[in-house]
Amino acid sequence: MGRTSLRTAAVVTLAALFTGTASASFGAVPEEVNTPVLTDAADGHYIVMLKEAPLATYEGGTNGLQRTKPDKGKQLDTESANSKAYLAHLKKQQDKVAADTGVTADATYGVVANGFSAQLTAAQATKLAGDKNVLGVFPDEIYHPTATPSTEFLGLGSVDTGTGGVWDAVGGVAEAGKGIVVGVVDTGIAPENPSFAGDKLTSKKVAGVPYKSGGNTVVFDKADGGQFRSKMVNSAQEWDKSAYNTKLIGAQYFSAGAQAAGFDFSYDFLSPRDKAGHGSHTASTAAGNFGVDATVEGIDFGKISGVAPAAKVAAYKACYDGPDELVTTDDICAGSDLLSAIDQAVADGVDVINYSIGGGAATSVLSWDDIAFFNAAVAGVFVSVSAGNDGPDASTADHASPWYTTVAASTVPTWEGTVQWDGQQAAGASVSVPFGQSISGPVVYAGDIPLAGADPAEAALCFLGTVDPAQAAGKIVVCDRGSNARVEKSQTVAEAGGIGMVLVNVTPGSLDNDFHSVPTVHLQNTYRAALLDYVQNTETPTVTLVGENVTGVETPTPQIAGFSSRGPILADGSDVIKPDVSGPGVAILAATDNGSKEKPTFGIMSGTSMSSPHVAGLGALYLGERPLAEPSEIKSALMTTAYDLVDAAGNPVTDPFTQGAGHVDPTRYFNPGLSYLNGPADWAAYIEGALSQDMFDGIDPIDPSDLNIASIGIGALAGTQTITRTVTASEAGTYTASIDVPGVDAVVSPSSFTIAAGATQEFTVTFTTTDAPIGEWTSGSLTWTSATNTVRSPIAIQPVVVDAPKSASGTGADGTLDVTVTPGFTGDLPLNVLGLAKADVLIDGDETTGAETDGTTVKFVEVPAGTDVVRFALNSSVDTAGTDLDLTVYKVKSEGGQRTAVWQSATGSADEAVQLVEPEAGWYEVRADVYAFTGPFTWTATVASVTPDGGLGGFAATPDTLAAQQSVPTDFQLSWSGLEAGSYLGVVRYGDSDVRTVVSVDVP
Repeated sequence: MGRTSLRTAAVVTLAALFTGTASASFGAVPEEVNTPVLTDAADGHYIVMLKEAPLATYEGGTNGLQRTKPDKGKQLDTESANSKAYLAHLKKQQDKVAADTGVTADATYGVVANGFSAQLTAAQATKLAGDKNVLGVFPDEIYHPTATPSTEFLGLGSVDTGTGGVWDAVGGVAEAGKGIVVGVVDTGIAPENPSFAGDKLTSKKVAGVPYKSGGNTVVFDKADGGQFRSKMVNSAQEWDKSAYNTKLIGAQYFSAGAQAAGFDFSYDFLSPRDKAGHGSHTASTAAGNFGVDATVEGIDFGKISGVAPAAKVAAYKACYDGPDELVTTDDICAGSDLLSAIDQAVADGVDVINYSIGGGAATSVLSWDDIAFFNAAVAGVFVSVSAGNDGPDASTADHASPWYTTVAASTVPTWEGTVQWDGQQAAGASVSVPFGQSISGPVVYAGDIPLAGADPAEAALCFLGTVDPAQAAGKIVVCDRGSNARVEKSQTVAEAGGIGMVLVNVTPGSLDNDFHSVPTVHLQNTYRAALLDYVQNTETPTVTLVGENVTGVETPTPQIAGFSSRGPILADGSDVIKPDVSGPGVAILAATDNGSKEKPTFGIMSGTSMSSPHVAGLGALYLGERPLAEPSEIKSALMTTAYDLVDAAGNPVTDPFTQGAGHVDPTRYFNPGLSYLNGPADWAAYIEGALSQDMFDGIDPIDPSDLNIASIGIGALAGTQTITRTVTASEAGTYTASIDVPGVDAVVSPSSFTIAAGATQEFTVTFTTTDAPIGEWTSGSLTWTSATNTVRSPIAIQPVVVDAPKSASGTGADGTLDVTVTPGFTGDLPLNVLGLAKADVLIDGDETTGAETDGTTVKFVEVPAGTDVVRFALNSSVDTAGTDLDLTVYKVKSEGGQRTAVWQSATGSADEAVQLVEPEAGWYEVRADVYAFTGPFTWTATVASVTPDGGLGGFAATPDTLAAQQSVPTDFQLSWSGLEAGSYLGVVRYGDSDVRTVVSVDVP
């Protein structure tokens, strides 16, 4: 089903973001940090996360309940009395929060997330967002999940014999992933497919064999000494306990969120059974049985295997298939159901999760699924996720966080055909021209033969009913790729009487093997011009379609798929390179869906949905050999041993935003030489640095570029920056560095070191911009080479004009303020000063007289066009424990009109602020809530808008142009005079860049 995803809403509030990895509590969020959060405030279904730590990360200290967070190398124990008591404690707190707001939860979470999902009114959502027990309120997002056998291409071994590759090295296919459980969050599973065949479960306990406990639970003793326990679904649509076996040891389904969204389940099974085929495909790719015969549309494609064929499979259905003609209800994955599935998978004890689901370009490293996977990783679960199918445009990749592995899609040798014309020939993808046979005939371009009244542009794309049968009958038709489904194009040709089709890309893209209505070869865009020139300018043009590649030229692989989403990630500083790696994702043959009384099926699919389970399977394969390996060890091994992809001409591709570290290479990843290890405390420090927020007790922030991962990213290089990494040796030796980043001088220190196995070594790399263009990314790599190994890390750096403070503040009617910046270049840097703008008082609250008293007060403000920064603020005369004000700002279409966006500052403080950069002009609704107070006090709500026109106090910068020297800190002075009492706001912008410093001045 090759899912393309759509994220429909974002977060209502992230007052404290998430909880309890380094400790169970963290500091308050600075008031100047605000997160734009909701695209459509309305009644709806929501995920509500609470601040207390979930089971996976609870450190102890609550009501005498002992710590449940697992020790390093240990499995999360969900069955202990203490764990059950803590889950009961969380449930009690969830019930109280829900009851206090008049809410009925329809699903609860406690393992990787603490919270619940429920149908909420807009007022209830807003109230919960301001509750000091609530971490965040997230609108329930709706997602649409996105030859040589790929396992043989990866070097795992022959799908006929299992020999000749990595499977041999781990003891054969019977040992590849043995003792490991792969959890697949997707559209369910087809238990009758031979990819998931196993022996019947019995109640007899045999070492290493899954068994039934109590008649209702599957139990499996895993390789790491832990245990997998999952309840069996006994009776559901086309499903009962007989579906489980010693291979398929888990299968559950979650549907409350889809039901709340109004999904019509008549098109799918309300059970773990797969109707879409997507879940079975991903599960069999990751861990399907070895040597399974696969037949599609009557064509025997030989044998297939999962990457880790000895691993067990547990399916968690959270996505449902809908009617193709009803776009609004077609194919649904509700975020609350996905969270339920993730939560249950970790509770059951899976070792690996595959998540071939996406939501478009990532805008944060802390979406709800990022938080859930953070806690899953703390519990030791390796998580593989798809990068998305929105390429080839830049900054389209999803899943931005560093604690899981984000996978791009690439090609493998596939089934090919040949198009021959006028002495020319080109190979493309084909499974519909019979192997070894050929079809010849006159040829026509569909765009030249539109049906009367049809749009020629739609005819060129072979939309149904747009091609003239009188001109297409008996001919081979050339159709452009785009807009409508590829198989619909061949249906159009068939219905018009055509005998074959050449499907040609208009822009660079993947070549896909589809089962077409007429024999078809799919060609790359590089052949389109020559083919159309012949077709359109020849009196009687003909072509021949051949059912194999007879060009004598081998198609270079692996190439990045055109649909594969790219970086750079624009979320939270762009200091982490995504995707992490690439893997096979084009024309992948694997299991698909069937009904309980139907024959098993197989299908060919393309997408990062297909590449992600390859990496999940590699995670299982690695854990089968090293059961106690942490997720970061596996990820590092995959990245540092990866190799470059190629372009259509076979030349190396080195762009890390396309391929990540490169294509995974399991023939090397068991012996990476050096590893970049990281864990919960590192991730917490990274988050604090990336978001400039103090959120974890006992954790100091780090520069995000210093997170100890196997890639190096600097989203804003102002001249010079030094990053630090620490490697742990899996192989002793002397390692020597080589590094190259075009336009940037890079110095590694030490440049060589000798290390023993198991030892660690810290090193630094100092980057200095030379002739790399300012504001543009440059990329390269760092490689450590020993006598027997190479360890490579991708590098991506964006030089910037200046590194300047985001904010500065001063006091007094007359005053000065010194500001220090670090230029990223040498030359003149103009300082463009805006403001000062005086804050207007919107609300004058007095809790002594009762004016604007406790409760919520609403005002409307018009923000003028051209505003650079607007700041809404609450200021109280009392800011001590027990006094708490909250501020919410909505964008509205007109005064008193419909809300369209919302920002909120809802900390435990009585002083709050929402600051918007380059806001949309128009009306804003400001809601001030006196949440709690213990005694008399006064407060105000204010707004200040900084525009390019005018300003108060003679606000100026001296000098007004800096003689910038690259990497040399430089001071300038801001000054003002003659201000009246009040609060003021100004801005300094640096040259033509988007870098700005927001200046606050208070005059008593």
